[in-house]
Amino acid sequence: MPGVLDAAWRAALYCFLPRVIFLSWLPLVLAGVTLGGLGWWGWDDANVAVRQALDGWSVSHTMLSWLDAMGWGGLRSMLVPLLLVLMAVPVVVVVCLLLVAGLMTPAVVGLVRARRLPQLQSRHAVPWWQSLWWSGGATLLALAALVLTLPLWFVPFFALLGPPLIWGWLTYRVMAFDTLADLATPEERQTLLRQHRTSLLLMGVVCGYLGAAPAALWALSALTLVLAPLVLVASVWLYTLVFVFSSLWFAHYLLAALAALRADPSRPPAEPVPNLRQMPAPHLPT
Repeated sequence: MPGVLDAAWRAALYCFLPRVIFLSWLPLVLAGVTLGGLGWWGWDDANVAVRQALDGWSVSHTMLSWLDAMGWGGLRSMLVPLLLVLMAVPVVVVVCLLLVAGLMTPAVVGLVRARRLPQLQSRHAVPWWQSLWWSGGATLLALAALVLTLPLWFVPFFALLGPPLIWGWLTYRVMAFDTLADLATPEERQTLLRQHRTSLLLMGVVCGYLGAAPAALWALSALTLVLAPLVLVASVWLYTLVFVFSSLWFAHYLLAALAALRADPSRPPAEPVPNLRQMPAPHLPT
């Protein structure tokens, strides 16, 4: 636990470095332009499509009748936008997480390594396709869990525990792998993920709860549904900040853990694995 707290305050301080602030705008611009454009141009069409789908679904008629019976008939006009938001938020979270993991994590790891642990050597480099495969597999599992548990989101107790746990698991799996991708050997990575699984999952869950803060924008008032495209871009910005902090947090914690693992006198020294990215090209005979 002291290592988790030490890494947390270091990550918070690093968030104010000019280089980190500059890097945090890259995924924001990419995701903001893409999602903002899709939300602005497709919001009305998506409302019409969802409304037509609900009109042909008997369960929706039962739900609307129940709202009328409870005296909440005014919520009819907010039901379709609310459903669209529930479908859009997971997409926003996944897009921000993958963009930060792909664009920022290597730069963040290099920054933390250069400023804090310059003696930490790179002994292995994971190919880009393996990192993509790992992140994609974890993302699909998390999305499947979200879809399967979606009906339970309306249960108050589960709504406070389920989604943050799923996002926390996804953050832990993606961030931990990408942080160690260009430094640790496969054996070192497996050892660290096994020895620090509880701490890493706890860090991921905390990041998951921090990621719930942008979703609160949608609960402020009905005005946020009218300004949905703009609120969507603001959500991207907040999610990006959360995941930038997460990337720094995992980098500080795992790099310190990797240095401690290599300094363990009871552990035999490992032979470095050749880094294929840095090997010179073979000379062809003339």
